[in-house]
Amino acid sequence: MAHVLITGSSDGLGLMAGRLLIAQGHSVTLHARNDKRAEQTRAAVPAAEDVLVADLGSLDGIRSLAAAANAAGRFDAVIHNAGLGYREPRRVETADGLSQLFTVNVLAPYLLTALMTRPDRLVYLSSGMARGGDPDLSDAQWAGRRWSGSQAYSDSKLFDVLLAFGVARRWPDVLSNSVEPGWVATKMGGRGAPDDLDQGPVTQAWLAVSDDKAALVTGRHFYHQQVRFVSAEAHDAAVQDALLDYCAELTGTAITGTTATTGTTGTTGTTTIHG
Repeated sequence: MAHVLITGSSDGLGLMAGRLLIAQGHSVTLHARNDKRAEQTRAAVPAAEDVLVADLGSLDGIRSLAAAANAAGRFDAVIHNAGLGYREPRRVETADGLSQLFTVNVLAPYLLTALMTRPDRLVYLSSGMARGGDPDLSDAQWAGRRWSGSQAYSDSKLFDVLLAFGVARRWPDVLSNSVEPGWVATKMGGRGAPDDLDQGPVTQAWLAVSDDKAALVTGRHFYHQQVRFVSAEAHDAAVQDALLDYCAELTGTAITGTTATTGTTGTTGTTTIHG
C-alpha cells in the first residue's frame, strides 16, 4: 500500500485519481484550497486518509501545505495536480506580486517539491498545450507583455515538464515524470472536450504506485501510459536549470544536488535543499 498526496483534488481529475487509488487499496490524502471545499471533499470521499487545506495562490499558502504534509508523515508519491486553466481573462497578481497562474501552476509544485520530505515518486500534471509553450523567462510573470491566458497556460505547462525533468536529473533516486491527461470534460477542460474522461486520471495514478516496468522510469513525459514526445527544449539541462534557478530566486528556496543535507546562506536568506 502506497501513501499518496494529490494536490488540487477537491474535484476534477485530482479527485478522480484519489478515488482510483483508494479503490486499489492505497492510502490517499487529498487537498482543497479552503475549508468549505475540504468539507465537501471529505463527504464525497470518506475513505480518504485526510484532506489538507491550503490556498496555493500565495507562497505562504504553499509553505503551509508543505508543513501540513510533512506533519502527516512521509508520502511515497506526490501527484502535483493543482492548476489554473487557460481561460483566465487577465493577469491576476498575488500578494507576492507574482502572476497567480504562474504561482499555482509552477511555483506550487516547485516549492512543495523543495520543502516536503522527499518521496519515492513525483508526478507533475502538464498538458498537450505544453507543446505551444515558450521557455523564455524574461517576462514569465507577464508584467510587461499584453496578457494572453492561453499562452501563459501553455508556458506554465511546459515549465511543469521542465520541472519534472530537472528534478529527475538532480534527484536520480526519485522517479519524477510529467503527464498530459488529455483534453477531457472537467471544469477546466469544458463540456466539449473530446478525450476519454475515464482515462484522464489513470496515468498519473499508475506512475504514482505501479510496479510495472514501464512506470518505473524517470524524466519522461506520458500520455495514456505511453511516453509522449515533448520539445527538445524540455530535455535541455540548461533550460531546466534556468527554470529551477528562477523559481529558487522567487521563493528563496533552491533544489540542488543529491545529498541529504540542508543549509541557509547568510547573505540572502535563501534556503538550499540539497537532495
